[in-house]
Amino acid sequence: MRIIYRNGAVYTGELPLCEAFVTEGNRFVYAGTNEGAMAFKEEGDEVRELDGRFVCAGFNDSHMHLLNYGNALRMADLSAHTSSMGAMKEYMKDFILENNIRPGTWVKGRGWNHDYFEDGRRFPDRHDLDEISEDHPICLTRTCGHACVVNTKALELTGITKDTPQVDGGRFEVDADGGPNGIFRENAMDLIYSRLPEPDKEDIKEMILAASRALNRYGVTSSQTDDLLAFNNVPYERVLEAYRELEAEGRMTVRVYEQSQFTTLKDLKGFLEKGYNTGWGTPWFKIGPLKMLGDGSLGARSAYLSSPYADDPSTCGIPIFTREQFEEMAGYANSHGMQVAIHAIGDGILDDILAAYEKALSECPRPDHRHGIVHCQITRPDQLRKFEELSLHAYIQSIFLDYDIHIVEERIGKERAASSYNFKTLYETTHASNGSDCPVELPDVMKGIQCAVTRTTVKDHVGPYLMEQAMSVKQALDSFTIEGAHASFEENEKGRIAPGLAADFVVLDANPFDVPANELARIQVEATYVDGVCCYAKQG
Repeated sequence: MRIIYRNGAVYTGELPLCEAFVTEGNRFVYAGTNEGAMAFKEEGDEVRELDGRFVCAGFNDSHMHLLNYGNALRMADLSAHTSSMGAMKEYMKDFILENNIRPGTWVKGRGWNHDYFEDGRRFPDRHDLDEISEDHPICLTRTCGHACVVNTKALELTGITKDTPQVDGGRFEVDADGGPNGIFRENAMDLIYSRLPEPDKEDIKEMILAASRALNRYGVTSSQTDDLLAFNNVPYERVLEAYRELEAEGRMTVRVYEQSQFTTLKDLKGFLEKGYNTGWGTPWFKIGPLKMLGDGSLGARSAYLSSPYADDPSTCGIPIFTREQFEEMAGYANSHGMQVAIHAIGDGILDDILAAYEKALSECPRPDHRHGIVHCQITRPDQLRKFEELSLHAYIQSIFLDYDIHIVEERIGKERAASSYNFKTLYETTHASNGSDCPVELPDVMKGIQCAVTRTTVKDHVGPYLMEQAMSVKQALDSFTIEGAHASFEENEKGRIAPGLAADFVVLDANPFDVPANELARIQVEATYVDGVCCYAKQG
């Protein structure tokens, strides 16, 4: 049976907009005029009126953490309680009481940001969390996911003392007596996370489903996600089995391209020897690139810069791997036909990653490798030129401007800031797809589009920051659709409303091409379709 959608404002990936489209099963078979669409009608076919509403291909979040998002949905949400240290503490006390959490049980939260604390812009430490509870082990993760803080009870349970050695690619802070003060950054967080309760396969499946439902509400139909090390006490095969079972049960509502994170060559080799590689899988779940984590975040001052932070000359940040390790991992993956995507926020770590890609491609040239850089925030002009030279894919997060506008010049100085967050340059000189890094940010695509177009914050319109780097509405939409499909080698499978492609689409309550730029984030998702099936419809 065919379904004919007519009398709409339909964006196919090209302008001008058209009026109608037709689906048959899980594919588009036509996009064009009302008259052309109605010519497909036969007995038994259905006609649905769009009533002028805007439709485009389903949104593709090209870098996020779907499983972590599902896990975060179970935690205390601190993002709405981060105006002050005091507000965060009171909320956590209420959270423990309202959820009747028994003493001795772990209490987890995520979303605090010390830059928003009105009563002192500092990290909380164990003493602050002891004021919440001394009977519950508490772990609160910063919004960026690159730092966490625990209380004294948690330190006692994990056995971390002043005699615990520091961790390569991370660090924990200490009190005056040399003992841990509760703050853990980057790889040091694993000292805590490895002791948290281990989720079983059914837990993982429920997290995936919860996150997928939330993504559908934002119009997201495809997720490129880093899940395999979401829980470092869970073998990656358990995560893969959870996805495979959900697909077999017909319960998936988001297509997943797994950015497969590994930290050692031994583990990467083992993964490839089992037959996994880029493209393995089905249209619902595929293995994507080798994912590596290069450095931390700008907000936590753990992004690795080529020279010290302007507002803290004592540090350049934290490099998680050496150049030699990047060369080893990227070189092996590249020579075995695997795509690579590496997290880089600071320009210092980006130097090492670019050098590793250049070496890998000189030793084993591949004309269509689609290796990429995740985040691409602090960049110098010479590095931007290297992106184009190496044909690297840029996985950008325009929504980061909503927060980073407040801190970028303070953190890195005006000179480096002038060539950073150069998203339009990356879009026009290579390929650039957009995402949220959820749960760092919510997967709110329309907010991401507004930031890409306005280069200001969403609510109070602070900025613009480097307005010459603003995308057009078309570019911003394409960065969440067509370019996302390109990142996963699926541009001939999805990302546009066109005959033969997957019938993944989203219906909005307003036309982004007609709405003032600073009101794009107000556009609501009315319905989301995956494989031609409605998986979300706005109520009321």
